[in-house]
Amino acid sequence: MDDREVLMEQRPAPRPTPVRTGWAARLRRRPGVRWCWGTRLVVTASLGWLLFVLVHRPLSGRLVLWAPVDLIPPLLFAVIPLVLLAVAPFARPVRWRIMAVLVVAALLGYGNSGVNLATLWHTPPPAPQGAITVVAWNTEFWDQDWASGGGVDPDPHYRYLRDLDADVYLLQEYLHLDASATDKDDEAVRIDATARLRAEFPDHQIAVAGEQITLSRLPIVAQTGLDIRPWLPESRKDIPSGLDDFQDSYTTETLRTDLLLGGQTVSFYNTHIHQPPHSFAIHRRAGRQANRENDYRRQASYRALRADIDDNPNSVVVGADLNTSPAMGISRLLPDGLVDHTGTLPDLYPASWAAGETPLWRVDWLLTSPDVSVHAYQLRDPAGLSDHRAQWSVLSVE
Repeated sequence: MDDREVLMEQRPAPRPTPVRTGWAARLRRRPGVRWCWGTRLVVTASLGWLLFVLVHRPLSGRLVLWAPVDLIPPLLFAVIPLVLLAVAPFARPVRWRIMAVLVVAALLGYGNSGVNLATLWHTPPPAPQGAITVVAWNTEFWDQDWASGGGVDPDPHYRYLRDLDADVYLLQEYLHLDASATDKDDEAVRIDATARLRAEFPDHQIAVAGEQITLSRLPIVAQTGLDIRPWLPESRKDIPSGLDDFQDSYTTETLRTDLLLGGQTVSFYNTHIHQPPHSFAIHRRAGRQANRENDYRRQASYRALRADIDDNPNSVVVGADLNTSPAMGISRLLPDGLVDHTGTLPDLYPASWAAGETPLWRVDWLLTSPDVSVHAYQLRDPAGLSDHRAQWSVLSVE
């Protein structure tokens, strides 16, 4: 044996190459299998969307920095996985696994999507004798006519309300907006349309709190505005100076009106939750502060509503502009036990805002206690009078 053979015999054996067991690694080692750029794109997009859905669920409504993400059209939670499912078969090496990932993402995101599959099978019960018609509507600054430059043209507004022919009207934004105000706290202007309302609706009683007004053919037993200040931070309890003449527009975002229906008292909650945080300038202090301010008020309004309903033994009807889409997790602050009657709507994708443009968001809701039945429910076109569709419903109480 020569010296070279001795050296080779003394050289340590090479380490074995680690065997990776992941499915992606196995595919890469198969002869002739290579991931093209399209496959990589589908895999990245699919896994990224699943990660987004998983992160969105715990962060939405809890982390203010996440709030601008809440503003996406809820329909994307259904559309994006469906689009990716359509192209997933072209990612041949991993198509079945990616399709499984997308199905999971679609199922997890369905509750955020606003898609109303229940309308395909839900049949509401027929309305019994004594059922009433209820309208809940954000009027967009009452009778201000934006088509004519912000002037007041009341006739179309009152004609639209009369045509709805409701027993109970839960109306929001009973105010005017001073568009020339230099400070947003000075924009809200209190109005008094009670004389016109009594003339137009002589058989209705009137209750007002903040910028909410309720009209009712049913006898009003009691009324109260829910003060949100107990749930605001101490530094936010002071009413802005610009609202000295309209303080309850800051302190009250829900009007509770107890009505006598069929010999029992039913509490109707006319609610308009503050707008969601909508500044995308979260890299700036002013943007983050504006989002925090909005979030404080929204949470306080939700907590005031929850506290009152939790202590209320009556049957409950909530007709509301919650400024909350199905994609927003803050809705978890709603009182437990309320029934969402979306399934009664005839729309596969019900959207109430922005009417007159492309409605992609559902922010207006009808919620009741379980002993209230809804026999018909529609989102009606506002005839150009508002950017919100009117919630029209027929209901009865057991």
